[in-house]
Formats: sequence, structure tokens, C-alpha cells
Amino acid sequence: MAKLHTYTLALRWTGADQGPTTSYESYSRDYVIEAPGKADILGSSEPAFRGDASRTNPEEMLLASLVACHMLWYLHLCAEAGVHVQDYEDAPLGEMDAADPGGGRFTGVVLRPTVTITPGSDDALARTLHGPAHAKCFIANSVNFPVDCAPTIIVAETGSPS
Repeated sequence: MAKLHTYTLALRWTGADQGPTTSYESYSRDYVIEAPGKADILGSSEPAFRGDASRTNPEEMLLASLVACHMLWYLHLCAEAGVHVQDYEDAPLGEMDAADPGGGRFTGVVLRPTVTITPGSDDALARTLHGPAHAKCFIANSVNFPVDCAPTIIVAETGSPS
């Protein structure tokens, strides 16, 4: 039986104070994403599309969604498998083809996690668990472009804080 989860938030264009959309060059791309009880996300378009570089753009949010979902599944699977993750960082790389003047599309993303595990944890298993994490990732299962994973596994030195 399917379990339906629903999500909602509010997006509000904050650029209206700077004037209406009288031309492509005339209006602000600034907006805020609001969810009850959570910090607001200040957004804009990418600077190449006349946006504010100090705000998060939709393309960065897509990458953030992919990398966070993968990490959360990975940590879950490691905990179940007895792989003790001590640190996890990722620097994903996404590519978007915007050559079409009518729009663009992501052509691929590579997740590049660096995972530090405690001494005695199985580093081969730690590497392998990225596959099932990817297969279970809700976001990766929802996009129409390839999402690859190139992990680096580091075994912490004995005596490192756990």
C-alpha cells in the first residue's frame, strides 16, 4: 500500500518593490521561500540570468536536494550495516545545458561525497552502500537526468574522536 506524503511551502516574489515586469531587464528576480517554523530561504535566479549572486538559485536548490537525500539514505544504511560514519561532506557538480533560448535542462549531476569512517568499519562496504542509497533516494528517482556518485572513503586514524 502506498504512503502518500505531501509537502507545501510558500514562495513570494520580493522583487515587486523594485518595479513591475515591463521588460526582461527591468525586474528583480528576488523571492523568498517560506515554510512554517523554518528559516526563510532567500532566492533569486543565477547571475547569468540577471539574478542576485548572494541568494540561492533554483539550480543550487536542486543540487542540495539531491545531495541531502543521498546522504540521509546513506547514513541510514550505514547505521543498519554497522559502518560507523564519523564525517560526511559532499561537493556535488551539476551541469545544465541552457543553449536552447526557450529554456534549458540539467544533463547530469555527480555527487562527490567524502566519508570518514571509524577504524574497524568496513571501507569496502562503506563504498558499496552508496549504490543502495542512490537507488532509494526519492529525489534521484524523480529527476530525468543521470545522477552519479564518486565517493571517497577515509578510515579515521586510531584514536581519532568518534
